Amino acid sequence: MSVEIPYNVEPHPITGVYNGKLGLWLFLASEVMLFGALFSTLVLLRVGAETWPHGWELLNVPLATLNTFVLIASSVTMVMAWASLKMDQFGRFQLYLGLTIFLAFVFLVVKYFEYTHKFHLGIYPSTSTFYATYFTMTGLHGLHVVGGIIANLYLLFPGSAMWQTEPDRFANRIECAGLYWHFVDLVWIFLFPTLYLL
Repeated sequence: MSVEIPYNVEPHPITGVYNGKLGLWLFLASEVMLFGALFSTLVLLRVGAETWPHGWELLNVPLATLNTFVLIASSVTMVMAWASLKMDQFGRFQLYLGLTIFLAFVFLVVKYFEYTHKFHLGIYPSTSTFYATYFTMTGLHGLHVVGGIIANLYLLFPGSAMWQTEPDRFANRIECAGLYWHFVDLVWIFLFPTLYLL
């Protein structure tokens, strides 16, 4: 016999959060383990290598800096989208979530130019251990950005119909999407100095 966990809008008395948010925190914990393993591997590779290049010598720091500001701005617009729902301003929600999606696309376009420049120079993951870790970690992060775009596009268009029938539940969904998006941004905040500046 299976037990169904009901969706609730109000925080559960035991956990202090609604079930969707608890589920998302558990998912993000698994994501922390995934990226934690990659960062740990990078540290071990750097410590064990006789020589390790400095990121600023091989990577495009200005483009990465631009991407950092783009993702930070997208976190702000994501918060504003959720806050707009809480203030019962659906039009502003659409504007801010649309800006979040736009900024995510800007991030990917900048990353595309960075990757294609490397490929044009004949630099691939097989070129060196440094580039293997660079492409693996930034590529996996890029896939998470794509996942966030897909989720936010759904919430902006077909998923937003829930606002008319269950506004509190819809606001909770936006909060959960925001938590995921902040995690994606936070990973980049660690990737940027680790790969590009050290």
